[in-house]
Amino acid sequence: MDLPLSLSMEQQFNLRLYEGQVKVLSQDQAQEFLLEVMRQLMIKDNVIRHLMKQG
Repeated sequence: MDLPLSLSMEQQFNLRLYEGQVKVLSQDQAQEFLLEVMRQLMIKDNVIRHLMKQG
């Protein structure tokens, strides 16, 4: 299976937007943001696993 390991143009643009937003965060805000991102990634993994079991 050939995995798409690069970002699309739209994803690169969104990453730049996030970069600008993250630069102005305090350390506490950045840590909270990182934990929320990790939580959402874990939920995404759970959804993907669930959908794969269904198929």
